[in-house]
Amino acid sequence: MIPVTKPYLPAREKLDKYIDGIYEREWLTNNGPLVQELTKRLEEYLGVENLLLVSNGTLALQIAYRALGVSTTNRDEKPEAITTPFTFVATASSLKWEGVEPVFADIDPDTWCLDPKNIEKAITPQTKAIVPVHVFGNACEVEAIDEIANKHGLKVIYDAAHAFGVNYKGESLLRHGDAATLSFHATKLFHTIEGGAIVFKRKEDLETAKKMMSFGITGPDAIEELGINAKMNEFQAAMGLCVLDEMEENLKARATVWHRYERELSQSLQLQVKSEDQDYNYAYFPVVFESEERALKITEDLKKNGVSVRRYFYPSLDSVECLGARSPQPISKNIASRILCLPVYTTLEENEQESTLNLLVNSLSN
Repeated sequence: MIPVTKPYLPAREKLDKYIDGIYEREWLTNNGPLVQELTKRLEEYLGVENLLLVSNGTLALQIAYRALGVSTTNRDEKPEAITTPFTFVATASSLKWEGVEPVFADIDPDTWCLDPKNIEKAITPQTKAIVPVHVFGNACEVEAIDEIANKHGLKVIYDAAHAFGVNYKGESLLRHGDAATLSFHATKLFHTIEGGAIVFKRKEDLETAKKMMSFGITGPDAIEELGINAKMNEFQAAMGLCVLDEMEENLKARATVWHRYERELSQSLQLQVKSEDQDYNYAYFPVVFESEERALKITEDLKKNGVSVRRYFYPSLDSVECLGARSPQPISKNIASRILCLPVYTTLEENEQESTLNLLVNSLSN
């Protein structure tokens, strides 16, 4: 079976050297030297400051909400955050988990990112934040979103899980918003097996988050506030350092796969429209078919022939019952019903991609 993705596994010899060092130091967690090294190297690689490593991407969102005062422990408050229904469920469920009601606004039909035109009309007196998503690494309309947030006094937390290494207008896309969160899950372009990070605009928010991520403990005998355990460990950091060492090789291989799909499919299928002011990290290759029936038929045809594709993102979150009753968002529902992500990973062989394309084209013609 050709999977839709595979984790990138760096050279085992390099990982073994890092692990040998962990055994020698016997320092496994609590801001160990490898976590400190990875923090510094990621700030340099990404061109950002105030980066905090955490144990996964969902906790990155939750810590960001808490550090920026979006979520609350006051049960009488009913804060809301405006977000997109076209995203992985964690974007919205992390809000709900933190006692913040996700209020969905519809997406742009071409970029698939949260449409700024739909944000302002969703604002209520309870709105405390906007949580947009750089969908498949495609930059949101950050200037328009900033303007709305400044006008209404709202925080902006970008879910940038797909936007590792993406630059916009010559600087890191992660520099936009009050915070941007990253996922370092094993299937991501850059990973630490499990893990994540938050990039804060302000250092004082970083310092607040540091306290929260370690139980609120600030010293041997001091607990200053309510906290949680969101620390990255040394084994995660070791994997991250190895993957980062080989990032250019990883990107080059993905770009080759991505551009071939683009050449072969851009005339017959709807592709995501990307911002002209950004570069791209080739993390995903989504395509949209003429109908949901066609997308489901393609999925079944490819599966029968040993190729896995994914309906990503499906379903549109405005239809997910556990997130609460929501007004329908028709553009998101329409795109979600017709989208498939094709196999993209570093070790995808040329003949495997050829087979995938041939099966797809044949299925389209039937």
